[in-house]
Amino acid sequence: MARSHRFISYQLLLLLLLSFETARRLASADPNDEACLKNLRQSLEDPARNLRNWTNNVFSNPCSGFTSYLPGATCNNGRIYKLSLTSLSLRGSISPFLSNCTNLQSLDLSSNQISGDIPPEIQFLVNLAVLNLSSNRLSGEISPQLALCAYLNVIDLHDNQLSGQIPQQLGLLARLSAFDVSNNKLSGQIPTYLSNRTGSFPRFNASSFVGNKGLYGYPLQDMVKGKGLSVMAIVGIGLGSGVVSLMISFTGVCIWLRITEKKMAAEEEGKISQSMPDY
Repeated sequence: MARSHRFISYQLLLLLLLSFETARRLASADPNDEACLKNLRQSLEDPARNLRNWTNNVFSNPCSGFTSYLPGATCNNGRIYKLSLTSLSLRGSISPFLSNCTNLQSLDLSSNQISGDIPPEIQFLVNLAVLNLSSNRLSGEISPQLALCAYLNVIDLHDNQLSGQIPQQLGLLARLSAFDVSNNKLSGQIPTYLSNRTGSFPRFNASSFVGNKGLYGYPLQDMVKGKGLSVMAIVGIGLGSGVVSLMISFTGVCIWLRITEKKMAAEEEGKISQSMPDY
């Protein structure tokens, strides 16, 4: 009986310790999240003061369970789960310390004026499913290490100033269902695995790639071929018109020569008949 009471006491003590540890974790931020948020705020310029509540005091405790104390942030079990800072007139750059938010599953910084490179450290956000950095002023190349984010469903980078080639590795992202790099400065051939046909349709259509002067390959090649046929048609029409004009001119000259020849022959015949004496 005494042993039974002792066992129950140990169980209660263990439950109390676990409850205390859970409460302690919920009462303070994960140190990785705190570093992530602090450095991201330092790297961004906020002329419209939309991030005025992003302060060190809040960074030390940004979440309470599923509740977030930071505008634009969503929490899940005390960790930063989603960051959505869209259309806030933000400038500056994306901090490489963003990779410290290891529980992050969605990052949306679209429709701002953020410049600089896309930090390759994003590869360490292994739970990331949505990456939307569209409509900014980002430059440099797309890192092939981005393919290490195996859960990516969405990559939206349209309307930036990105250059170089689209990494072949991105085509290996099996979960990728939305991909847009239109209106950048990309070049080279579109990776095969991003343009593979599913039935009679490409995995991603031409609208995902347009607006990059140096980019080529399917599904853009149909557009290029269409333009090429148009040019050939114009050239063909020009050449055809030239040939027809030349044939008409040549025929006209031949007719004129024939008429002139007959006229001269008739005049010559008349002269001969006039010069012959009468018998």
